[in-house]
This record gives sequence, C-alpha cells and structure tokens, in this order.
Amino acid sequence: MNRHHFVAPIRWIALLGFCIPLLPFAQVDAASNAPERVIWNKTPIAIPLVVGEERLVHFPGSVSIGLPQSLTAQLRSQSINGTLYLLAREPFDTTRIMVRSESEGPMYVLDVSAEPSEADSYTLPDVQILLDLEPDKDAAESQPNKQSLSWGYAALTRYAAQQLYAPTRLIPRQPGVVAIPVSAQPVELVHGARIEAVPVAAWKAGLRYVTAVKLTNRTQRPVVLDPRELRGAWLAATFQHNRLLPAGDEADTTAVYLISDRPFDVAL
Repeated sequence: MNRHHFVAPIRWIALLGFCIPLLPFAQVDAASNAPERVIWNKTPIAIPLVVGEERLVHFPGSVSIGLPQSLTAQLRSQSINGTLYLLAREPFDTTRIMVRSESEGPMYVLDVSAEPSEADSYTLPDVQILLDLEPDKDAAESQPNKQSLSWGYAALTRYAAQQLYAPTRLIPRQPGVVAIPVSAQPVELVHGARIEAVPVAAWKAGLRYVTAVKLTNRTQRPVVLDPRELRGAWLAATFQHNRLLPAGDEADTTAVYLISDRPFDVAL
C-alpha cells in the first residue's frame, strides 16, 4: 500500500491498541451517541419517537415498510439502503407496523409511538436491529469453530490492522481466521461526503467478517468522520483516525475497519 497515504503504520497500531479497549464500536466522540442494539427474536420491537425529531432504525439488509393508512399523515417514513428514517409530525399512540426484508431475511414487527417534544428532552439514539444467528450445531462443536466464534469486535479489528501494517514476523497465526476476496473497486460508503472508499482486504472468523477499507478525502477542507454516516449494516466500525485533512495532504487518508455478519458487498 502507498506509504504516502498511510503514514507511520506501526504508530497507528500502537494507537489502535489504546483505542480499541475503550471504543470497540466507534470513536470516543460518537460513543455517547452509540446506537441502541436490539436482537430480533420475533418479539415486536418498541420504537418511541419524539415529534419533529427524526430517528433512524438500521436493519441487516434492505427493507420495505408497510405503513398503516392511519399513520400516513402523522408519520413520515423512508427506507434507504437498510436504514428506516422515521419522523413523527404529531403525537400518536402505539401502532404496529410491518417491515419486510427485501432479501431472504425475516418480517420485522415494530411498535411505533410518538410523544410531544419537550424542552429538556434528550435526543433518542439510533436503533440497530441484529439477527440472532445461531451456528450449525455440529460445526459449533468442532474446536476450530469454537475458537473462531470467540473473536470479539476489538480482537477482529486489531487482527485486521496487524495484517495490513505490522511486519510479517510480528503477524500472529490465528486458527479459524481466513482471508476472503474483496473487490478493490471504489464504493459509496460515506453518506454526504466526497470520501473515496476502497476495500483493501477482508477476513472471516466464524460468523463474522471484518473488512479494511481505505478512505481518502477528495475535498479541499478537513472532514471529521462519523460512524453514523456510514452506509451499510455494520456490527462495529472503527476508524484508524476520525479526522482527514484536505486532499493532497499526507493525512488525507485513513482506514476504517468494518465488522459485519455477512460479506462486505452484501452488508453494504
């Protein structure tokens, strides 16, 4: 990888070692706004709203919403790339809505309600809905698979960083983790910003995938990266650095490590 774009890789790994234990899901400036994670287990999921405040509900894949006729004037809903954007125009009681997966996923059931906005109310976090995926019983009993399932988000992120930047002699050999192919073509990953995103490498450990993506600022102004602005359904996202300098600067490029429960191109 071009050294001009990735400065002091060993220093990055050292920094990452300090950051990951504190921030397994995102950077510190976004930790207070971390999404509320809910596992879908066929039980209706309560989604309270505040009038005039848009709330995002993230799904594992693209979905379509079945909005009851009674809510069309009270609730604005948009489904874009696996994220449901909900904005209540006025208060309403709990109403059940159906959300259908556009792939092979399940039908989700949401119980949505809206309350008036108050001066001292706090901003509701995004909701990230996860699937309760259970491994095959026979496979789960095998020792290699047990080892791969034990990988946490922080360990997977650190492993990916070591594979990219650490000297070969320092790269650990880990059973149960395999490299998988990923297209090196640019993708649209960051909403609302001219950030070029190019997948670099990907690995699979048990039921989880981790993909390293190079991010390059193509604007003439600094950009602060926010994991909430990433397109796709990710279990975790960790930036090597969360601030990019203007295009042409040696610090205009960084990397983001994305963990998902499906291959990168599917999660995107």
